Amino acid sequence: MSKDYYDFIEAVDRKTGINLSLYKEAQMKRRLTSLYEKKGYTSFTEFYSSLHQNENLLKEFLDRITINVSEFYRNVKRWEVLEQKILPDLLKEKHKIKIWSAACSTGEEPYSLAMMMLNLLPASSFTIIATDLDASAIEKAQIGLYSERSLAEIPKNMKRRHFIHQGAYYKISDDIKSCVTFKQQNLLKDRFESQFDLIVCRNVMIYFTEDAKDLLYHKFSGALGKNGILFVGSTEQIFNASKYGLVSADTFFYRKTI
Repeated sequence: MSKDYYDFIEAVDRKTGINLSLYKEAQMKRRLTSLYEKKGYTSFTEFYSSLHQNENLLKEFLDRITINVSEFYRNVKRWEVLEQKILPDLLKEKHKIKIWSAACSTGEEPYSLAMMMLNLLPASSFTIIATDLDASAIEKAQIGLYSERSLAEIPKNMKRRHFIHQGAYYKISDDIKSCVTFKQQNLLKDRFESQFDLIVCRNVMIYFTEDAKDLLYHKFSGALGKNGILFVGSTEQIFNASKYGLVSADTFFYRKTI
């Protein structure tokens, strides 16, 4: 790691609490170098000097390091397993379900969960917490306006029932919005709540170093209640799940065993 980039990481951590050394270096450096060159800077030192003084540039930087790519029912076959197998198994044991959408981006994931849960239970029988590092992503989630593209995989009956077509966008219904509580959170630094029945954290771990992944899997396991489920992304299979007190419940679903 070059001194220029190392000093930048240290300064960003002090200013924002985000430790970039826990992200894969090659990917992060490439993303940030592209940003600072586009803005006319020639080094991380120059770039940080401006970040420190310019709130708009800092906001753009934070948007760049948080990868906000999402859609409803992303990888729809896995959502079918969640609805048809995982949730019915959870509901055999309890009648109130606590869910966390970790790194929720602009809200497609937690709103997908809310729509699915309302098919199974009244709103009073489940809670959904959704967190993300990026405050602007959370603001967009709370507004709840989405393009046609982000709804590509959503079941048609869900689309008709829970969205209002407004010009080029679709607005999520207030009934669904009221099911989700959004909060800003740094997964790597902040303490987690506990006793979750389902934690969904998908397509995020691929950006972290092996040490950061190890830390997060331990934290997620600790946040799950008895027999709770961790649902991960389709490129994020956990090969040593038992190390974290987890066992495979289905492909990309892990059940807490201890």
